[in-house]
Amino acid sequence: MEDIPKALRQKYQPQKSPFISPLVLVGGAFVVTLGVISLSLDFWLRPQVQSSDVTQDQPTPEETTVTATTTITPAPPDNLLGHLSYEEAPTEDLMAITPDQKIKLRSAAAEKFLQMQADAQAQGIILFPISAFRSTSDQENIFFNVKEERAEVTTQRAEVSAPPGYSEHHTGYALDIGDGSVPATHLQLSFADTPAFRWLQANAARYSFEISFAENNSQGISYEPWHWRYVGNSDSLETFYRARNLIE
Repeated sequence: MEDIPKALRQKYQPQKSPFISPLVLVGGAFVVTLGVISLSLDFWLRPQVQSSDVTQDQPTPEETTVTATTTITPAPPDNLLGHLSYEEAPTEDLMAITPDQKIKLRSAAAEKFLQMQADAQAQGIILFPISAFRSTSDQENIFFNVKEERAEVTTQRAEVSAPPGYSEHHTGYALDIGDGSVPATHLQLSFADTPAFRWLQANAARYSFEISFAENNSQGISYEPWHWRYVGNSDSLETFYRARNLIE
């Protein structure tokens, strides 16, 4: 080939065709088409994945509203005719405070009452326990039967007696106290004029007892100078003051 003159070599060299092979065109078009399809799939699939992520990780506006409402709105107090609901004291924790074993309080309240009673007696004051723990069935008789005997309307009866399930006596921490020297004043407003009541006003707090229904109380219950309750441990304090805070 080196012996052939340059002019002749150029003449016999194969010339590049100005046209592209149809096979090449088809192959290129196929590659481009695949690229377009891939981009389209990526475009349409990507928003779906993001939407799924948002749904899983973030609460919807409706869910946010419900959560906020549940957290902020307090539960209404459980009360009936101005009286708050109380559970019955466990029988195994009840302790008698009278010789006949009929009147009982929870052990913590019973021990404090007996101590208070003894200290009062040492000063010539007779604290006479009239009633203490009552079951729901006991309260049912006191509320409904007495209401019928006295021909009292329900709201009138509720001013002086709690419906069953709503009496402080259920707790085993409350009791009615009278003056043993003046029995005619038992469960009467006149008890407020007795030596026993004046002694309680001055000394009951030393034994963690307080009057339940003072004059003009927030529950609208009639003044009961004879009705006292024990608030000397965590359970009794929560039982009465958590309920009181709700209604006030």
